[in-house]
Amino acid sequence: MDINITEDKNNALLNRREVKFAATFEGATPSRIDVKNRLAAMLNVPLELVILQKFDNSYGMSAAEGYAKIYEDADRMKVVEKEYVLKRNELPEPEVEEEASEEAEAAEDSE
Repeated sequence: MDINITEDKNNALLNRREVKFAATFEGATPSRIDVKNRLAAMLNVPLELVILQKFDNSYGMSAAEGYAKIYEDADRMKVVEKEYVLKRNELPEPEVEEEASEEAEAAEDSE
């Protein structure tokens, strides 16, 4: 997936950076978390502070346009953003912990 920043502006009033971008990809449309990971890496910002507001593609196209907001701190992000937006942008919990706990339970059951 390639991402090109089309507009990048600083919103000092809300302590955030607002980025519009165009993404090109092959195959299926990338997931929101994949796009957030790529943006965070490109812009060198913490993943937790990236809010992917919009990511739309046209049917049959291998391209999409999006809008993301990068906050300076998590407290300001929680004050400004609506709860459903924060929930939509939550990071998935690591699966390694779940697998480890399942293995521990299986070991206890076999004893």
